[in-house]
Amino acid sequence: PELSRRFTERKRCADPECSKLMCRGKAMKDFQGPDCRFVNFKKGETVYVYYKLIGMSTELWAGSIGSDFGYFPKDLLEINHNYTNEELELPTEVSLICY
Repeated sequence: PELSRRFTERKRCADPECSKLMCRGKAMKDFQGPDCRFVNFKKGETVYVYYKLIGMSTELWAGSIGSDFGYFPKDLLEINHNYTNEELELPTEVSLICY
């Protein structure tokens, strides 16, 4: 199905497994994603960023709010803390699949 395709070929992470936090920020407005690969949030919520997809016109980042994990447009986040300045460029695997 369409939803199992990758958004982009490359991503930036803080470590080879993309398991370390890169930064955190505050949501500048409410976001409701188009499908289950996206994380929804409300304005003012803290969002933790694990990796950044690159090579797209509107860059998507992947992160978590509580126990929810998914993609969101980076433009909606106001960064207030960087955990690392190191960024590795890695190939992306197939995106999350919606059922």
